[in-house]
Amino acid sequence: QVQPVESGGGSVQAGGSLRLSCTAPGFTSKRCAVRWTRQPAGKALEWVSDIWATGITTYDDSVRGRFTSSKATAEDTVYLQMNSLKPGDTAMYFCETFGTDCTSPASGRGTQVTVSS
Repeated sequence: QVQPVESGGGSVQAGGSLRLSCTAPGFTSKRCAVRWTRQPAGKALEWVSDIWATGITTYDDSVRGRFTSSKATAEDTVYLQMNSLKPGDTAMYFCETFGTDCTSPASGRGTQVTVSS
């Protein structure tokens, strides 16, 4: 089982942008979808976005229109472009591979995003 690796987190002011990366070797050949979730400090895990093997993406209402998930298949990488960031987006962001056809589901260790007002 190969663990996905998240990167790209950091600190930005409200209204700024960040692009997170999730490198998950072989996720395409393993027929996996990729999910982004986040966990604010002291709070429950929240679903953010899914990107399916077909390229179809879905988003939580709280981020739709501001966040965009995409994938670079040749690089085994999924991106989460986050624009118009708000303090409420502050959280540890995780990616995971999943799906009924996914032969190697796994979760990463996360990358911290902090948005100041």
